[in-house]
Amino acid sequence: MTERHKNMILFVLVLGVMMSAIDSTIVLLALPVMVQQLHSSIATMIWVILIYILVVSVASTQLGKIGDIYGRSRMFNLGFAVFTVASFFCGLAPTDILLILGRAVQAVGGALMQSNSGAIIADTFDRKRIGRAYGFTSLGWGFGSVLGIVLGGIITTFIGYRYIFYINVPIGIFALVFGIRYLRDGLLSKRKIDVFGMCILAASLLLISYSAITISTVGLGYANFIMIVSGIGLLYLFIRIDRKAASPTINFSAFGNRILRNSMFASFFQSLGYIGVVFALIMYLQGVRGISPFDAALLLVPGYIISSSLGPFMGRFSDRYGAKKIATAGICLMAAGVVVYLTMTATSYIYIVILGSVLAGTGSSMFYPANNSAVMSNAEARSYGSVSGLLRLMGNLGTLGSFVMVITVASLAVPRAVAFEVFIGTSKIVGGISQDFMVGFHAVMVASIIILAIAGILSWTRGKENRGG
Repeated sequence: MTERHKNMILFVLVLGVMMSAIDSTIVLLALPVMVQQLHSSIATMIWVILIYILVVSVASTQLGKIGDIYGRSRMFNLGFAVFTVASFFCGLAPTDILLILGRAVQAVGGALMQSNSGAIIADTFDRKRIGRAYGFTSLGWGFGSVLGIVLGGIITTFIGYRYIFYINVPIGIFALVFGIRYLRDGLLSKRKIDVFGMCILAASLLLISYSAITISTVGLGYANFIMIVSGIGLLYLFIRIDRKAASPTINFSAFGNRILRNSMFASFFQSLGYIGVVFALIMYLQGVRGISPFDAALLLVPGYIISSSLGPFMGRFSDRYGAKKIATAGICLMAAGVVVYLTMTATSYIYIVILGSVLAGTGSSMFYPANNSAVMSNAEARSYGSVSGLLRLMGNLGTLGSFVMVITVASLAVPRAVAFEVFIGTSKIVGGISQDFMVGFHAVMVASIIILAIAGILSWTRGKENRGG
């Protein structure tokens, strides 16, 4: 394969990452407008965000393994197609329920791309250069996030919220054409799909994820308690069955490799410890300080720019020096950014947020390429898809748990309805409640620092990598 061909493959993967990143920030900024124009409620429309996280979390491992069997590039291109078509129907959706259903289908496309992109990188680039490739996908995520913020403000203000979904259509068609032309499948697995095991795992993750989200949005009730206990029970049953299966859904032997195990759990705790910080920070900026969603997002732009700009360079450093030092230093910088947020009060100098954003952005530019490359460079070639999907699962479950943590803590300080209104920028915390919220905000920051410390320990103790080629 020529160098030009490899670069075109990387270009297609970066486009896929960028599409997902644009969607993650652009939808958030449009929520208040969608609530109004679809005559919906905040409690319902918040599922436009939650359903995407939920479906991607449930589907990641399954679709990664299917990519191992039927072709990672084929599944990645299918993901582009599903994401693009679903985006078009999201734009057309006449009601809130149809929009949420469209987002669920869109998430299937996103999961197909997420769970197979890492495997395609591992197929295409040798282990000495895999970090550089992940660095460019980090650039795509950071650039897409910034673009989503800017486009979200412009489109919702001057054109109409439906075009935040329509914008994915030309990008998706363009990327799909290039994907079909340049992506090729490497080594395929001859294993069969464990349909029974996949169904049990999917049911387990669905019950746990849905009940966790519902607990954070509605509160702990009898039905939620039954669901989460049932989900945990099914997960235990799945592990017992899958360990004995001839062709298991999850390759549990991967956890026997300390590098893979520590790297995956580092990804989980990093997402659990940091993604929630962004949620809490948005509520602080919009609720306590009264800043609009667009202006609040702009304060975070420097961090995204730093993250995307440094990603390729940090990826090269991880190729040269290994993931242990680079990824661990990145987590330390992210924790330092959280410490900056911890010092803030209801009347702090507002632009101190930029300092925390830059520190955390620098840290993420170091952690993601290094940690992802450590996983894929130490996985077996025939299991690239399932390992990539498992890595995405760990990160997505961390994201889900982080959201639950922030909403739960925030709702202890202010009513849930107010917390949601603040999160999407339609309300402001007033009076003494703002001080109560700051107590919860600081509790989230302390919890995040502790969780990031766990991620740092896992990262540092991952062991010596194999980057021999």
